[in-house]
Amino acid sequence: MTRVAAIDCGTNSIRLLVADIDPATGEVTDLDRRMTIVRLGQGVDRTGRLAPEALERTFAACREYAAVIEEHGAGKLRFVATSASRDAENRDEFVRGVKDILGVEPEVVSGDQEAEFSFIGATKELTGGGADGDGEYLVVDIGGGSTEFVVGAAHARAARSVDIGCVRLTERHVRGDPPSEAEVAAIRADVEAALDLAEETVPLREARTLVGLAGSVTTVAAIALGLTEYDSEAIHRSRVSYERVAEVTARLLAATHQERSEISVMHPGRVDVIVSGALVLLAVMERTGAREVVVSEHDILDGIALSLV
Repeated sequence: MTRVAAIDCGTNSIRLLVADIDPATGEVTDLDRRMTIVRLGQGVDRTGRLAPEALERTFAACREYAAVIEEHGAGKLRFVATSASRDAENRDEFVRGVKDILGVEPEVVSGDQEAEFSFIGATKELTGGGADGDGEYLVVDIGGGSTEFVVGAAHARAARSVDIGCVRLTERHVRGDPPSEAEVAAIRADVEAALDLAEETVPLREARTLVGLAGSVTTVAAIALGLTEYDSEAIHRSRVSYERVAEVTARLLAATHQERSEISVMHPGRVDVIVSGALVLLAVMERTGAREVVVSEHDILDGIALSLV
């Protein structure tokens, strides 16, 4: 077994996985998996720069993660940074801070690399292809700054990253509480345009099984399943119908910030951005014609860890 640590730093959250991996089988045994909302991408869509307070929140999480990695004695560490870090003019400041704390340089990966990691992490255990044991997957990773689309079976054959993350869309369009019809229409217009771009590269309508990743998807699933508290085991590999996704999205659209914060499975750091995330998921299901989404708690973080062995 090889003990590794993987960090995924996105626009909204930073996450750590410390795991033992069998190099022969690729089996991953979690030792510590945690997530911190740091909103690194705060204001990046508007200013093009990482805000000082966002950097400090991220560095504080890195210091916490460094202690966890040392405690478990992980021999290898890979730190991958995604959308917000790609877009920021001052990303060198971010890179220096992470290297000082963790001793490794964060890899600011391309959208295509991010998509590949997500695909590997999400489909590793879903052997045999699509829902009926054959066919391909469409893996959709709805992040804070971007959304990745990947189609493939054993391996990814087409991928595209587009700038329709839940944080980016919320900062760009949402002012009302709850969002106005005009604001929702603006979000939908951005999503539809981005889906057009994605479809130039990725055949969105060909895959047998839609697999949804990341916090927006898992939160919608938790609400759809009627959970009273967030339960990763119940959420992982659950199947949520298009009708339930539409119902949950409508509920979120009608709710105020306070009402969303009172939903028991809602992480406080997702309250203000979940509406945009749900709208992305709903639009993807409408575009692809998917009758259900298979929800995965395994994603880019698992793909990063597997890349180390």
